[in-house]
Amino acid sequence: MSSSSVHADAPDLHALAERIKAWGVELGFQQLGITDVDLAEDEARLSRWLDAGQHGEMGFMAKHGTKRTRPAELVPGTIRVISVRLDYLPAEVETLATLERPETAYVSRYATGRDYHKLMRKRLATLAKWIEAEAGPFGYRAFVDSAPVMERALARKAGLGWVGKNAMLLNPRAGSLFFLGELYTDLPLPVDPPFEGEHCGSCSACRTACPTGAIVEDRVVDARACISYLTIELFGVIPERYREAMGNRVFGCDDCQLVCPFTRFATPTAEKDFTPRNDLDRASLLSLFAWGEEEFLDKTAGSPIRRIGYERWLRNLAVGLGNAPWSVAVEAALRARLAYPSDLVREHVRWALGRQQERRQNVITSA
Repeated sequence: MSSSSVHADAPDLHALAERIKAWGVELGFQQLGITDVDLAEDEARLSRWLDAGQHGEMGFMAKHGTKRTRPAELVPGTIRVISVRLDYLPAEVETLATLERPETAYVSRYATGRDYHKLMRKRLATLAKWIEAEAGPFGYRAFVDSAPVMERALARKAGLGWVGKNAMLLNPRAGSLFFLGELYTDLPLPVDPPFEGEHCGSCSACRTACPTGAIVEDRVVDARACISYLTIELFGVIPERYREAMGNRVFGCDDCQLVCPFTRFATPTAEKDFTPRNDLDRASLLSLFAWGEEEFLDKTAGSPIRRIGYERWLRNLAVGLGNAPWSVAVEAALRARLAYPSDLVREHVRWALGRQQERRQNVITSA
């Protein structure tokens, strides 16, 4: 964060905060709130989660120590955080129906279009320029899931929603199908009240719907069992005990969000960048498994999917095909990958092929 003055010549800060919120809407954000940087309660909760090993192989969650929960340690001078949310679900995109078609690949709906990081960072940078034009030079840094930031905790404190039983930030008018971004600043802006109450009540739809039982208690997710972790963050072998439960989910999992009663209030996004590309919202497992590495790199350019790489893409798809109904085409596609030069891919292909052969035998027996 660049050094700033004490902002003695800044305009009325309450008026500035209202302008910032109006600018946020102008930039396409659905909501904007301002909070202080006291995350002591959330720091204790994070420590318990890390001590229990529930972050799995995500070493980065512990790597930065208290910088994650103490914003001024990450960006010296920070006393306020401007938190924004941006809806991402495109119109006319099937969700639960796709999960019920086991031959179709399910890609988490946030990842079917272009990557959101650059889009949101650019808008936050624009917001900072507009603030600077009004208030003069000030210190700031923008973040979009790109640094050790407690984005859900900050958004809750900024009044954007509450943390639900699935540990996602929930908003009564949008469910949880939105991205979050932050602008750390040294401007002493007035803060918004935190979101009051937890509106989940006795509902436990998310915990019931989780395919692997990863929501081990209210607001606590054991990442080691979460399909989003298994398909995106895990670099190695997916434990066999979770493979059948993965079904056709090949990149992320939305189940706990889709069944949330508040999701029905979600408004389709107007962002063209989030429109599904390359039929990733409805493509078959077989068609995606047939991509060569160059095709994968070409079709995932500018996509969140690119980060897992081709090897893990094939790993995930192999599990999906292992869970698909038996067919000659599926079995042939798996056999064609048995010689693939990756132990990781071959291990999952062998598992999937074994599952397909069992199904073929059942078809023969019942004929």
